[in-house]
Amino acid sequence: MFRNIFNTFANCFKIPELKSRIVFTLLVLGICRVIAWVPVPGLNGGALRAWFDQHGGDFSGSVVGMYSLFTGGALKQCAIGALGIMPYITASIIIQLLTAVLPGLSKLAREEGGRAKIIQYSRYLTVLLCLGHGTLMTIGWENPAKVFNGFVGDLVIVDNIWWYRIQTVLILTTGTLLLMWLGEQITERGIGNGISLIITIGIVADLPLAFQAIKNMFFPPAGIEPQYNFFHAIGLVLLLLAVIAGVIAVTQAQRKIPVQHAQRAVGRKVYAGGSSFMPLRVNYAGVMPIIFAQAILMFPAMIFEKVGQMADLKFLINIGADLTQGHVIYYVLYSLMILFFSYFWVATQFNELQIADDLKKSGGYIPGVRPGQATSEYLHKTMSRITLAGAIFLVLIALIPQILGRAFNIDPNVTHFFGGTSMLITVGVLLDTMRQMETHLLMRHYDGFLKKGRLKGRF
Repeated sequence: MFRNIFNTFANCFKIPELKSRIVFTLLVLGICRVIAWVPVPGLNGGALRAWFDQHGGDFSGSVVGMYSLFTGGALKQCAIGALGIMPYITASIIIQLLTAVLPGLSKLAREEGGRAKIIQYSRYLTVLLCLGHGTLMTIGWENPAKVFNGFVGDLVIVDNIWWYRIQTVLILTTGTLLLMWLGEQITERGIGNGISLIITIGIVADLPLAFQAIKNMFFPPAGIEPQYNFFHAIGLVLLLLAVIAGVIAVTQAQRKIPVQHAQRAVGRKVYAGGSSFMPLRVNYAGVMPIIFAQAILMFPAMIFEKVGQMADLKFLINIGADLTQGHVIYYVLYSLMILFFSYFWVATQFNELQIADDLKKSGGYIPGVRPGQATSEYLHKTMSRITLAGAIFLVLIALIPQILGRAFNIDPNVTHFFGGTSMLITVGVLLDTMRQMETHLLMRHYDGFLKKGRLKGRF
């Protein structure tokens, strides 16, 4: 098995086009990691990093820790990529919601070249969100003791405070726009979905911290009695395998709708009928509901918490705390958002009317279902049912590891990386990337067969 996987990856580098795409993707992801490490001028990123190394575990379950996870540690470094890619994702969510509500945008999305304009609107909105969020983050770095409880000292090391504010907001905005552009370049010229890969590489960057936390769980420093034994280790491994298996199962699961094609004549040619099937994915949205839900919940919690700390309003701080992991309100909203975005993605991306019309034009039909409107209603009903099953499964995989981690007092670094949310994103994105690589391999295998035949013909 492992030998076949190794040979498959080796074959990827034998294909010039696929090799160039993989190398390009790796280089761009490397640039993204550099953006997450280069500090903003005028800030003492090393001091904040050192403080996080000592006290970061206390914030792993908070808004600060969660946001730092999705930025790949850029927030800890006071880096130019501290805003991460989340403003662009939030802007895309808002534009898609408006597209489903406003008739003008909905009509524009269906026109030729309309999708490009929709993407352009998302970029403009990203700039506005970056300016607003960057301003809040800039002010937060001015008062680190209020944001990072227990931090002593100053992060700002320049005298002109207004110059610091202006340049920091502009640099943070530029950092997010650069990540957005790099993600689009990966999607166009590389392999996989660029935005999802940038989020994934940020999550994977904290893998050493997760392994160190696991080591401390079972082999603590001298003088500290271990709280976990061999049976806990087996349970942790089994939970990890169950989450991975569940993610793969729900990502790959399909409902096969039988399709029958009648015999038809085109000119003098007669095409024989036949039977096939239409695959409907149970988890049609992939990892997007998880990413959307995290992005939506992350910003209100951070805004309420920071505004409450700066204005000394305790009720705002409490609202921000309720929107973080470990609270019932967070789990309820998180579950509802996963369900909502699962259906929202299907509603915006799966067009049952067009599919039914294409089937009718090609002479195909679903056995027992009349062509046209009846086929559209059947597809809508079937897709709604399997989407509900997939969304509920996503919710269970996302919440169970987090709840168990809280119940057994497992280190937040472990539950964040090996828990449902991070694992859903990581495994889902890797599966999608490997699926694209497999497509290139199959296409190249067909081309290689023709080339071999031509070479034989020459001799």
